[in-house]
Amino acid sequence: MSAELIDEIRAAFDEGLAIPYLGPGVLELAGDACTVPASPAALVARLTEKASVPHKIRDNLTAAAQFIENFKHRNTVKAAMTEAFTNEMEPTDFHRYLAALPKLPLLVHAWYDDLPNKALASRSEPWGVAQGISQTEHYGHWIHYFESDATLLPNPPESKFSVESCAPAMAPDEVKRWATLLYEPLGSIAPAQNYLVSDTDFVEVLTEIDIQTPVPEPVRDIRKGRHFLFLGCRFGKQLDRLWARQVSKRSSDFHWAVLPGELTKNELRFLEEKNIKRIDMTLEAFAEALMGSGAKVETQQPEMALGA
Repeated sequence: MSAELIDEIRAAFDEGLAIPYLGPGVLELAGDACTVPASPAALVARLTEKASVPHKIRDNLTAAAQFIENFKHRNTVKAAMTEAFTNEMEPTDFHRYLAALPKLPLLVHAWYDDLPNKALASRSEPWGVAQGISQTEHYGHWIHYFESDATLLPNPPESKFSVESCAPAMAPDEVKRWATLLYEPLGSIAPAQNYLVSDTDFVEVLTEIDIQTPVPEPVRDIRKGRHFLFLGCRFGKQLDRLWARQVSKRSSDFHWAVLPGELTKNELRFLEEKNIKRIDMTLEAFAEALMGSGAKVETQQPEMALGA
């Protein structure tokens, strides 16, 4: 039942065992206040407003970005992405709720906006960012690490996250550790305008993803024994499934996903493969229920681990 799953998720957050995984759909919670693209379709429309792209790829984000990169240079793509995601938006209440969780070892953000960064800025505990970067711009490197103040680090802090404790212990030298890591596999406008968006960007990642090279070592450590909560994500497209699969690899034996409405065959297969418990609610209703501000959750059809 949805109510039971929400209680289960809340308990997992209390124990530091749940990892939010935010897709572009989370931006829909901002309603009319959302001023940035909230879906791949909306983003590709923005990118092709000022660039002539063949009709057959105008609705394909990665292909359109690749065409612009090939014929107008990578900097044109980067500038268009930055323009699309430059904003003065405030985080939604749900962003703030997740960022304020006392035990939040990892927050995965698979889109390009900066609302999670803004929400985490209010945390009193130290936090940092691991961000995917393009091989086109940073050949030979997969990840950049940043302090919460946007300082670029040569390496991640030598922190050790474990299931037993969300906050890593201080070493004798008292080097600052991160209690929370924001992982952005696709990059983001903040803090340094890194974006993985073109075909070339993802082909480079795909050559290494099975052996986990592009996934930061701290993420591989934190996820052990923990459950992912997929929010604002759909799994109908191969690339979306790939990221969710590889980021959650070698974690716990089940997860959750808020997926309202009819599911595609690919989504159903993916839920079964990853043993994801589906919550058939709108994200708005789920967020209100989880935060405790919504009406009592109505009992719905049973949510099965096989993606019912």
